[in-house]
Amino acid sequence: MRRTPLILAVLALAATGCGSSNDDKTDSNSTEAAKSTPGALNSVPTKPKKAEDKKAVPAEQTTIKPSPTTNLKQKPRIPRQAGDPPATLVKQDIVTGTGATAETGDNVTVRYVGVRFRDNQQFDASWDRKPNSFPFPLGAGQVIQGWDKGIVGMKVGGRRQLTIPPDLAYGAQGFPPDILPNETLIFVVDLKKVQKSG
Repeated sequence: MRRTPLILAVLALAATGCGSSNDDKTDSNSTEAAKSTPGALNSVPTKPKKAEDKKAVPAEQTTIKPSPTTNLKQKPRIPRQAGDPPATLVKQDIVTGTGATAETGDNVTVRYVGVRFRDNQQFDASWDRKPNSFPFPLGAGQVIQGWDKGIVGMKVGGRRQLTIPPDLAYGAQGFPPDILPNETLIFVVDLKKVQKSG
């Protein structure tokens, strides 16, 4: 089954919840729309379970293990984390790029892997698709806030790990069945291209 990205299109996240389902009972058209635009706005068909409540702690009090994969030709491996998730966005550069810097308003193209903090299970990866890159306008609200905030400042050729708290990801709605309510997520993002606005 073709897996499509879960990250894009939180166009009106504050207005309504995000949802996705692989449940065969869900209308196939709405399911495909949700899968094809990550974070697409759809109603949640059933009451979702809650993620295990872990106490969120200040970022400076957490130790997030970064991906050891520095070869940009290899799909990054994200280590299992221990302890409680951070309460704020954590950005860790694995590889510092040397190309153009991504700024709000730019059109960027990335490649990424995403796992859940609680169990280190992958829920999405552009690496597993063809084409394996994903373009979007940075800062336009078409992706989760953790991406709009976390990719700013990256340079082309860079690889950055983002640990994203629920309020900058899918919040209390989650994105069932893959992402439960109040999930902390970890992404490793490669910045492939920046097209300057204007």
